[in-house]
Amino acid sequence: MDSPHILSIAQLSKHFGGIHALNGIDLHIAPGEILGLIGPNGAGKTALINTITGFYQADSGQMDFMGHSLIGRSLHDIGRLGIGRTFQNIRLFKRMSVLENVMVANKSYAAHPLLAFWGFRKRGAAVDEAMQWLHTMHLDHKADASAQSLSYGEARRLEIARALAGYPALLLLDEPAAGMNESETEDLIQDIHTARTQVKAMLLIEHDMGLIRSLSDRVVAMDYGRKIAEGSASAVLEHPEVKRAYLGEDQ
Repeated sequence: MDSPHILSIAQLSKHFGGIHALNGIDLHIAPGEILGLIGPNGAGKTALINTITGFYQADSGQMDFMGHSLIGRSLHDIGRLGIGRTFQNIRLFKRMSVLENVMVANKSYAAHPLLAFWGFRKRGAAVDEAMQWLHTMHLDHKADASAQSLSYGEARRLEIARALAGYPALLLLDEPAAGMNESETEDLIQDIHTARTQVKAMLLIEHDMGLIRSLSDRVVAMDYGRKIAEGSASAVLEHPEVKRAYLGEDQ
């Protein structure tokens, strides 16, 4: 029987020596959902994304993505299945233009870079697609600018545009508001609302609780590689173990 979930994870574990980065994690992401993932630094949030996307190989457990097991698959294979991501630390090709940064994520163009020389019609279609993603993230007016000239908030939006250009079914956002000021964060919330219409589901890692409350349909809290709470944002943030682990409150 097919799973009703975009992603289902059961008893997922990843160890680095004696450190349990992930310790028997169970979670799922439903179609149309933004799942918020919170926890203190070192809780295992990025380790989870890295294991889902194939940067790390799981030591045990199961991961099922739209009917496909992710266990043992390569980073590139998982990307081709339809999982995209952004990173905590912005990773752009700074010497390339904003447009070129998005074009490299176009699957047909990236697979055949010589299209730039012999496939002008196909290259034109790739440019048009990239411009659409830039328009979605309000960056089309910056298309010819170098990526290194962008403001911090613009660079974050460019990462999301590039991830969307790969047409992922599931988009994983790793602390997209990190380093943003209040105004940039407000703009980002609207951009993520727009981006969610282009994918089947999202996983959002974030320390900004205002952003988590604004965007998450459901929240999972982690600590020391374990899931410690799950539910609505308000319920999870009021959970005693979350307050101890994440907010530093004694109960």
